Amino acid sequence: MKLSKFKYKLPEELIALHPAENRDESRLMVLDREKQTIEHKVFKDVIDYFDDQDVMVFNNTKVFPARLYGNKEKTGAEIEVFLLRELNSEQRLWDVLVDPARKIRIGNKLYFGDDDSLVAEVIDNTTSRGRTLRFLYEGSYEEFKSTLYGMGETPLPKIINREVLPEDKDRYQTIYAKHEGAVAAPTAGMHFSRELMKRMEIKGLEFAEVTLHVGLGNFRSVDVEDLTKHKMDSEQIFINEEAADIINRGKDRKKRVCAVGTTVMRTLESSVSTYGHVKPYEGWTNKFIFPPYDFQVANAMITNFHLPLSTLMMMGTAFGGYDFVYEAYLTAVKEKYRFGTYGDAMLII
Repeated sequence: MKLSKFKYKLPEELIALHPAENRDESRLMVLDREKQTIEHKVFKDVIDYFDDQDVMVFNNTKVFPARLYGNKEKTGAEIEVFLLRELNSEQRLWDVLVDPARKIRIGNKLYFGDDDSLVAEVIDNTTSRGRTLRFLYEGSYEEFKSTLYGMGETPLPKIINREVLPEDKDRYQTIYAKHEGAVAAPTAGMHFSRELMKRMEIKGLEFAEVTLHVGLGNFRSVDVEDLTKHKMDSEQIFINEEAADIINRGKDRKKRVCAVGTTVMRTLESSVSTYGHVKPYEGWTNKFIFPPYDFQVANAMITNFHLPLSTLMMMGTAFGGYDFVYEAYLTAVKEKYRFGTYGDAMLII
């Protein structure tokens, strides 16, 4: 499968800059693989496609305020620092991306806050843009985290080309987010409201929660035409026994098991037995799913409309069938669906 097969013309005005007024009132395109039909609905209609004992699998990762702005010592140049992951809590070491990277060398100090109350020292070069920072902070770990996060802002993807607003703090997060560690939201889950989840519960649906701490690898462009040569960044995943039992029970009962988002799909496919059962797992995955691919666990999937040439779009086409899903993307452009993180949703059954 070649990269160029995932090109399509996306008018800029279809990239959603703001979320829908109500979470569950985005548009929903429903793709039925068996009938090869496309329906146009509102997201809260998703409940009509599921029954008693069907399973919804959610990613309960929580986004932290990962984007900071600091100043370089001596020159005062503004530097954007994007926190990727904490490496060592005692030593206050973090893996970060810096922009502009060319100005930042080992030994440089960066100052944050109006009063320069937080200082970091560059101690390592990890990639052309990546650095390891040691934050110099005297107080307790809790005080440090609270200071660091107090200075950070919601890490909206760059494609949302506007200022970060106060409401982004809640809206760029699922309502069931629990475990902090993501620098990007699992966007398919952002369409679920408390009311919709309550209605699903009353209808008898079962919920399973897994965790994949979404990294920036999701937004990294694929720069090889031969997709087998693309390497995904590793992301941390957790599947506990309870979640595995709920999912496997759904499978054994021949029920619908729906992966809410590409991150859930990647998590499930990263820990599956030869019998197609999910195994409890704690570790890392760099699984890259593109067509053709034989899915073992979920038989339904909710996802957003993703950007051209993105690994997220590739997974959607792998699940729904390349021709069918590609056609759905062209239909979405024609019907003026909203694309990207804050955009509309697609249900593939």
